[in-house]
Amino acid sequence: MTELPVVVIGAGPVGLAAAAHLRNRGLQPLVLERGPQAGSAVAQWTHVRLFSPWSELIDPAARTLLEATGWVPPDPETYPTGQQWADAYLRPLAAVFGDRVRFGAEVVGVARRGRDRVVDSGRDSEPFTVHVLGTDGAEERITARAVIDASGTWATPNPLGGEGLPAIGERAAADRIVYRVPDLADTHVRARYAGRHVVVAGSGHSALTALVALSGLAKDDTGTRISWLLRRGAVGNTFGGGKADQLPARSALGLRAQEAVNSGLITVVTGFRTEAVERGENDRLTLVSSTGQRVDRVDEVVTLSGFRPDLSWLSELRLDLDARLQAPVALAPLIDPNVHSCGTVYPHGAKELNHPERGVYLAGMKSYGRAPTFLAMTGYEQVRSIAAALSGDHEAAAKVELRMAETGVCGGAGLFDEPDSGAQAEVAGGCCGASEPEVLTLSAPSAASS
Repeated sequence: MTELPVVVIGAGPVGLAAAAHLRNRGLQPLVLERGPQAGSAVAQWTHVRLFSPWSELIDPAARTLLEATGWVPPDPETYPTGQQWADAYLRPLAAVFGDRVRFGAEVVGVARRGRDRVVDSGRDSEPFTVHVLGTDGAEERITARAVIDASGTWATPNPLGGEGLPAIGERAAADRIVYRVPDLADTHVRARYAGRHVVVAGSGHSALTALVALSGLAKDDTGTRISWLLRRGAVGNTFGGGKADQLPARSALGLRAQEAVNSGLITVVTGFRTEAVERGENDRLTLVSSTGQRVDRVDEVVTLSGFRPDLSWLSELRLDLDARLQAPVALAPLIDPNVHSCGTVYPHGAKELNHPERGVYLAGMKSYGRAPTFLAMTGYEQVRSIAAALSGDHEAAAKVELRMAETGVCGGAGLFDEPDSGAQAEVAGGCCGASEPEVLTLSAPSAASS
């Protein structure tokens, strides 16, 4: 068993950091990435600027590997876009591992060798089999001593419907609904929204990022209307902690969104849980809430209500997940948005991420299940602890130290009093949103993501 690789699923920030820590511990990683390159999820939001600086986006073990190749780290105090994060860090890091990172390898199942989830006999002595589907349709089985699932949640955004399921008519209106922050620097994307009535649904950092960008479009084109749908009964502290936020760029995002609302560029509709999407006159949409509220003459909908983990291909493993968040049971109370609002997360590692199926860990954003606001540093510390545990260094695995920046919003359910908030980099492993300088450039057709 000790000669087998540790399979890491996902070549994003946390998956590649896991590979770095495993190598540092003398273990053999094998990273499987469904996409064609490292940071394939990040590549889908390259225009968004993170609100964590470079100093918090580079894993220490990964830095050591990169610097040995002559790599020069970016300015630690600047805030990269998704494009810059991928180009300057993720892809060079993946190159360090050579053929230990495989692209176009989609994991479609994980099980104990020769055992389904029902069988007890001999279970712990068997390795894992990872079922992989290649881009050419070829199937493969890889035997592994342990599995770290760092695949994130990017591929499974939450729907517009207020019950966690698609609203009536949501699927039929798929051509008018997107679940990502639009890149308004792209002239084709900009033309889709200019002069239209655009609805943004969601209360997290992605929604704020979209609102700020679209408000810039509304300034330039007075025919553009923006409606903001909130499930919560009032805006309250949706904009965050302002100057009390310990991440300045996150604070700037909230303040700019608040400014856009106060300027009258955005119409706020509160207490709106979407139940139905109807097509009407001139093929325009009407959104109907569970209480009968209606938002009429809608041209485009931007749904940014968070993400959820895809657990379907882990169905033959014995996982211990919280019934609400779908996060590991020991971790869930530390991140539950129903009660946790200060932005601080207690240090946690292999112990909190354990499952009855020994040797399996969900790490990175996937470990948070449906909880919002995941920071890269959290994932890096998770995989450091996991690698230590897999190497047998349980003392190092248990010594988890991490201080997270506070949001400046505390008390009761506070910032996350509705579990529909989402952040773009919840999936990618950093905490994202446009910083103040980036907000200005997003509204200009010729702006570059720099």
